[in-house]
Amino acid sequence: MFLSGLLSALLLQVACFVELSACFDTPDSEFPSLADATLDELRAGLDSGNFTSVDLVRAYLARIGEVNAILHAVNEINPHAISIASAKVGELQSGHALPSPLHGIPILLKDNIATDDELNNTAGSYALLGAKPKEDSTVAAKLRKAGAIILGKTNLSQWAGMRGANASNGWSAYGGQTMGAYFPNQDPSGSSSGSAVASSIGLAWASLGTETYGSIVDPSHINNVVGIKPTIGLTSRYLVIPVSEHQDSVGPIARTVKDAAFLLTAIAGLDPKDNYTSASPHGEQPPNYVLACKKDGLQGKRLGVPKNILDFPRDPTADPAFDVFDETLDILRAAGAEIVEDIYLPGIKPLVDNEWAGRVTGQDFLTDLPRYLANLRLNPNDITNVAQLREFSRKFPAEGYPDRTTDIWDDVIERGYNNTSPDWWSNYTTEFYYASALGLPGALKNYSLDAMVMPTVYASLLAAIAGTPVISVPLGRAPDDTPFRKNKYGTMNMSGPNQPFGLGFAGDYFDEESLIEMAYAFEQLTVMRMRILPYIKPTTELGAVVKMRKMEDGDDDNENINNMEL
Repeated sequence: MFLSGLLSALLLQVACFVELSACFDTPDSEFPSLADATLDELRAGLDSGNFTSVDLVRAYLARIGEVNAILHAVNEINPHAISIASAKVGELQSGHALPSPLHGIPILLKDNIATDDELNNTAGSYALLGAKPKEDSTVAAKLRKAGAIILGKTNLSQWAGMRGANASNGWSAYGGQTMGAYFPNQDPSGSSSGSAVASSIGLAWASLGTETYGSIVDPSHINNVVGIKPTIGLTSRYLVIPVSEHQDSVGPIARTVKDAAFLLTAIAGLDPKDNYTSASPHGEQPPNYVLACKKDGLQGKRLGVPKNILDFPRDPTADPAFDVFDETLDILRAAGAEIVEDIYLPGIKPLVDNEWAGRVTGQDFLTDLPRYLANLRLNPNDITNVAQLREFSRKFPAEGYPDRTTDIWDDVIERGYNNTSPDWWSNYTTEFYYASALGLPGALKNYSLDAMVMPTVYASLLAAIAGTPVISVPLGRAPDDTPFRKNKYGTMNMSGPNQPFGLGFAGDYFDEESLIEMAYAFEQLTVMRMRILPYIKPTTELGAVVKMRKMEDGDDDNENINNMEL
């Protein structure tokens, strides 16, 4: 668990920064607030020597230590994070730093993205505690190549939601229950819950999440951050614990559109170990998505508004977005976009009525999980398939069975076929037809649209099966008189006062550049994230950490040191 072993030792090294953070008044221009710091600000501070990567890591560790016992956003810390940061400092000072904006920048990864180091990759389960992959996942390797510091792993809905229907968003046996930071007992949405919460309150610069059916953009929407779910095949899934090879995607969760674009640029690209990436028109040279961040990015864009998205089951977290949606469309028009309203999507109702989704992703999981497990060089519990995983989870007390069920696995195993069978292909091809030709991609083509806009949670539903991209941008917050509404298990508050909500831009295959253009322009017009404040937040800032480091190095005079109360 989070507070054991090496992590506790690391937190002891930085605990004093929490108390010291209130002692020093440091100008924002010198030390940006870590709850809002952009990559440009961090890069400028590192390159100018105002602070170092070691300072950043120590500050983030202290911030995690302040709030994680409540929010359970982070599962593990890289025990070598400080030494890696020290090496990055040396590279920068010696002129050998990589020509990369991510050099020396701490990043968190969802706890289903494998790293070949001392970090576990558990999907939130004790079944994989101690398991080791043969190598880094491709996206982790790309981050290391870019000079980023992998700070740790974030909590998630266990197995990315692929276990039991009664497990609340953000709960895992290994990490506990993730909570959002914006109102009491906040359901964080899932499954990239920890990544969204951590990015939102500055527990790292940014995070990676994964999405099968809303798992990047939905937590982003309710945690006041930007999330990009890329087109299937833009980013590699090699050595990412799978749910569905046909729907899984790895993408960034950050506080701004530009920062999400920086992170997407770093991880996108062809990977021979994931043949889905061969579909990308960008090949080995994906675009620099940061260049798409243009303030006039909405000018001349043609945006559609779906008429019948409420054929999907209603999501109360989107209600505040509907309350301001007409005003939102006016903002888009004023920025130069043409709005095409009342677009009917005939595929939605059959998708809802026939419930193909579980039968498709479930049998994908049955097929794809053994492939991941076969790439482990160490597998302590010798689990090689879903049936063995179910048996372990039912017998291992910390897995919480039977209070947390295994009914999704039960259904997957009972069906008795994998994703090569005629039954599966019939379900998949029918589902894909309704989601694509009669869904979002079909509408984009038929109405000559650049994208469709709607509350984020519905954008993710439209895009999931088709495999198309979505970006969520903070749009607003629920009013203070909003009543609390429990999730369907009665365990957490799904919505309430100050609940953030997002606007979703849903586009065509591999058209992330256009989506980023539009989302960035909208973000710059509204600057909505900065107006929504969490009710739980860490207080440690860079100024205190730098001051402490200088004291330890003997740079400050003895009088100041002697007058401090520790």
